[in-house]
Amino acid sequence: MFPVLNFGIGIVTVMLSDQGKMTVGLGAALLALVTFGAGFALWKSGSPVPKGLGLGLMIGWALTSILTVGFCTGLNPTMYT
Repeated sequence: MFPVLNFGIGIVTVMLSDQGKMTVGLGAALLALVTFGAGFALWKSGSPVPKGLGLGLMIGWALTSILTVGFCTGLNPTMYT
């Protein structure tokens, strides 16, 4: 689920990146906010399936950040210089 979300927000961010480096930062912040906001909300629900989806979103963000050295989640500082 996270790769689909990441791909969608990433495409929009790349399309708007001609407007400046701030757009990349806003895209990264939006991705983290959606991921952890939705992940936490799903995790706090009582049912096991939404709990798993919520944890999966948050773990997916962390693994994507580690495996892509922050390029896919906007954490790499070279994207802003």
